Amino acid sequence: MGHIQQIIFVCTGNTCRSPMAESLYISMEFGKDIKASSRGLVVLFPEPLNPKAETVLKTHGLELNNHTAKQLKDNEINETTLVLTMTQNQKTTLLKEYCVNREHCFTLKEFVGETGDVVDPYGGSLMDYEECFSELARLVRKMAYRIEKENIGAGMNDGHKKG
Repeated sequence: MGHIQQIIFVCTGNTCRSPMAESLYISMEFGKDIKASSRGLVVLFPEPLNPKAETVLKTHGLELNNHTAKQLKDNEINETTLVLTMTQNQKTTLLKEYCVNREHCFTLKEFVGETGDVVDPYGGSLMDYEECFSELARLVRKMAYRIEKENIGAGMNDGHKKG
């Protein structure tokens, strides 16, 4: 796939799953040279982070200060961008409506060798959001290890933290 310099996590509204994944990735100790962000496929206005998602992030010592939902734009995607969706439907929409290279677009689960979608907890209980967070934490960790391995394999990264 080549050297990854940017990851964009994508969900429908950019108020829950993709911002949680972004926050998780940013909190990790490696991959500091890779820019991470999150976007939505259907963002009608700049909504804040879902209150339950925010509560769950804070419970785990994470936050996204002043997050507002942002619509994905073609000009944010280039040949060093990895685009990860939460569901197969979102991936299908992305490939149909955006200039994204098929080799750089995966569902988060597909990228780490799993099947299925990251279920949207919207409308559910705080426990539903907590379960979604736990699943994302596991998946984002697996994703980060794969990227680290591939970037080192591409000879573009010495494996040491920049700092």
